[in-house]
Amino acid sequence: MDASELCRVLRDAGLSKYQSQAYTALLRLGTASATELADESGVPAARIYDVLRDLEEKGYVETYDGDTLRARASEPDTVLSELRRRSGELSEAADEIETRWEAPSLEHHRVDIVTRFETVFEHAREAIAEAETEVQVAVTPENFDELRESLTTAHDNGAVVKASIHTADGSEVVPTEYEGVATEVRHRTLPTPFVAIVDRTVTCFAPHRRSVNEYGVLVRDFSLTYVFRWYFDTSLWEVWDLVYDGRPEDPPLVYANLRRFVRDIEPLFAEGADVHVTVEGSNIDSGDPVTVSGTVTDVVYAGEPREDGEIPIGQLAGQVTVEVTADDRRWTVGGWGAVVEDIEARRITVTGYDGPEEAVPGGVDV
Repeated sequence: MDASELCRVLRDAGLSKYQSQAYTALLRLGTASATELADESGVPAARIYDVLRDLEEKGYVETYDGDTLRARASEPDTVLSELRRRSGELSEAADEIETRWEAPSLEHHRVDIVTRFETVFEHAREAIAEAETEVQVAVTPENFDELRESLTTAHDNGAVVKASIHTADGSEVVPTEYEGVATEVRHRTLPTPFVAIVDRTVTCFAPHRRSVNEYGVLVRDFSLTYVFRWYFDTSLWEVWDLVYDGRPEDPPLVYANLRRFVRDIEPLFAEGADVHVTVEGSNIDSGDPVTVSGTVTDVVYAGEPREDGEIPIGQLAGQVTVEVTADDRRWTVGGWGAVVEDIEARRITVTGYDGPEEAVPGGVDV
């Protein structure tokens, strides 16, 4: 680094033009009178005394009287400490700029493409910890353990937590401690993208690590998240083995998924049982929150009612409507994205049932 470049760096560190010139020259001379230093550094003679006084206050030089005012460079500890502090701040600023560029806030964007998996994962961790209704994640065993604290918080918040844990081969160990962390866990034996779907609005997605391209998608959008939700249900959840079921056997039984609710109660309803529910959701016309407590009086879905087992998910891919009678009024209830019913359900709670003593619905939403 030559003298001119050193002067530039010192100016970046807070010295003025004349201060950097004088200090650089004094480092080269070792000691010099004020007039010698002015001649050597190019600082005007009329300014050199003020420049030396300011440098001394900053700890860069020491002055002393001989036959005239003289100066020498101070021990550089103070200077070096200041330069290294500023260097650290600049390095931190560079890291922060990189992070903010790669991880723009979702508050002002509907969809963001990022370049690092870590960015997607951190957004997922934060969103999960704030969940109140439903969390669906597709993760590796390692990811699950890293998200354990956030998943526990979501579970404590009352959210239904579904985890699809995927392994590429038999060598990976699947976690076994799920109580208080997840409502239900399934095991997929194929590589899978990282997916986190939170409260019907937030999606965090990244291709699996064997993918050629590394990128991530951050979504804060109701409609796009609905698409990811169907991908999760059909490819990452429905056909894979259940390894943990934390759903209760007796009411209250909580559902965040209307289609799962219909799957569970339809056989009981078909046998003539009275299923009592509380529906929490929003009014389709006004968007206002609404809560209705009543009895299920009808269930409508595509195709003929099934009497030989669970309704296939394909039969529930179209319109699914539940009719609830409360206080002499009949309410039609739809699920996520409902447009023709009275209520879009966010949460359905089976509070009790009367009638045939068949098995109760399967429990908390799967």
